[in-house]
Amino acid sequence: MYLSSLLPLALTLSLSPLAVSARGTLGFSLGARRPNKQCKTVADYKADFDALKGNAGSTIVRTYMIKDISVPEFPCDVPAAILPAVKAKNFKVILGLSADTQEAYDSEKAALLSDLTSEYAPYVYALTIGSESLYRGVSAEELLPRIKDAKTTFGKLVPRIGTVDSWNKFADGAADAILTSGVPTFLMVNAFGYWQGKDISDATATYLDDLQQAISHIQRIVGVDTIEIWNGETGWPGDGGSNYGNAKAGTLNEKTFFKTGVCAALAWGVNVFYFEAFDESWKPKSTGDTGAQGDETHWGAFTESRVPKYALTC
Repeated sequence: MYLSSLLPLALTLSLSPLAVSARGTLGFSLGARRPNKQCKTVADYKADFDALKGNAGSTIVRTYMIKDISVPEFPCDVPAAILPAVKAKNFKVILGLSADTQEAYDSEKAALLSDLTSEYAPYVYALTIGSESLYRGVSAEELLPRIKDAKTTFGKLVPRIGTVDSWNKFADGAADAILTSGVPTFLMVNAFGYWQGKDISDATATYLDDLQQAISHIQRIVGVDTIEIWNGETGWPGDGGSNYGNAKAGTLNEKTFFKTGVCAALAWGVNVFYFEAFDESWKPKSTGDTGAQGDETHWGAFTESRVPKYALTC
């Protein structure tokens, strides 16, 4: 794909109010745990935000769960720690709610009801219901009532509510029941050249083409400027990460992808969340499109000690 073929897309993408020009906004996916698996504190998040703003000029992050129980012995109440920090540092956060099952959603909703108050609502940019739920086999018909309930419950405090999924689940029509419902006001599309096993020389073209396919399909269904759309995740593993097909881990390749892929998307007005902010040595392996497993502990743009691996500028 020729990169210039995305220029028409750039002209039609819905721009975020965070953007001060045609350039997109850069955010970071942010974990909830310290390297020792324990939950981050308000002070930890403040230090994270200082590093992100100071080195990348970024003032928005996204999370994945309200109650992070990925380490059962250390359950984390994510909003309880991150919301005071975003307020103190004048950041924005997109809070994610697990929603693969009704039970999971109900638990997340109950927890958020106790944490999200009018004091903190101005710092919550959006709520996402489910994270790649369709990719994992949840149907749009199952997920839609949970998105609708979240909009009814939290919509007055946080007007941007929707979901986030893999690019192909938008491009192939799997999400159409959600798109045509009129419920979501916010969507995030994940796209990785790495998880398709692409060599770094082809990774940027693959990433941008995948975004184009997904966003074009969404806009054909709902129209332009109807739903705000972000790139919810993209990235590349650095030194110490695992290879995936022809995609070779390494900080040089990570830097190359950031400078060519992420910077191109931002230049065309796409709002991008980089996965992820900091290395997380405690994390288990992840599964890619072919079912093979890969390391996910070295995906940070920063080390665990908050040192940037390369200049995070375009």
